[in-house]
Amino acid sequence: MPFRLEPERTFRHALAAAAQAAGPDGPAAQIGLWVCSGSPLVAEIMAGSGAQWLLIDAEHSPNSLESVLAQLHAVHGYDVLPMVRLPWNDTVLIKQYLDLGAQNLLIPMVNDAEQARAAVAAVRYPPHGVRGVGSALARAARWNRIPDYLARADETISLTVQIETGEAVGNVEEILAVDGVDGIFIGPSDLAASMGLLGQQEHPEVRAAVERCIDAAQKAGKPAGVNAFVEATARHYIEHGARFVLVGADVSILARSSEELASRFAPASDTADDGERPASY
Repeated sequence: MPFRLEPERTFRHALAAAAQAAGPDGPAAQIGLWVCSGSPLVAEIMAGSGAQWLLIDAEHSPNSLESVLAQLHAVHGYDVLPMVRLPWNDTVLIKQYLDLGAQNLLIPMVNDAEQARAAVAAVRYPPHGVRGVGSALARAARWNRIPDYLARADETISLTVQIETGEAVGNVEEILAVDGVDGIFIGPSDLAASMGLLGQQEHPEVRAAVERCIDAAQKAGKPAGVNAFVEATARHYIEHGARFVLVGADVSILARSSEELASRFAPASDTADDGERPASY
């Protein structure tokens, strides 16, 4: 039985639809949650939360190709868009995650236009790119059950690159100008570290750098997203024009909620750490 392509499952399509439906205040931001546990069960719980997108993380989380595939299966039946963050901007890894059926990729640590072009080439088949051809073996093409997959694969893929260093901020206009980059996502934690402000995501210089990237994306006509676990910061970036925002992570939600619940009943431990926790990862 042939399967149809699902371009509407791409992040690019969702953001374009939100822009088309925008009111006088502009398009509504897409609100997302991070899935870092590596658990398909937790991914499915997050998928039913009402969030509009999920970031399944293979960079800083205990994930492999097999566990990411299981999470893609788990969330597939829900009205939520999964994005997969790869460990690195690597042609082979990009090919493998695409073949799994990941349609929305986030590539970390893209610092200049050359690296952005390499990511674009990795998601496209020749002659427009270098993606290896294995559609008969891959879930992406439903094992060659999707007619014309090779010719139309670009319709099913959305590529976002991550801006998370001072160098990338300096090159953000050139990165945005690369054909095939559908949007940028700003990571304030690594950005702060690269600016000599480790752990200070709320520092005015870091916030100014984030805002510069959002402004550049708006000028380029491409969406910008940002990670912001502090509600006031998330709302600030949304008001500034961020089109998609991560507002929490499964492991952080579990950690903080379990601590709060336990504190209502259990006496504080003598070894409890009462120090202030960072607002983001």
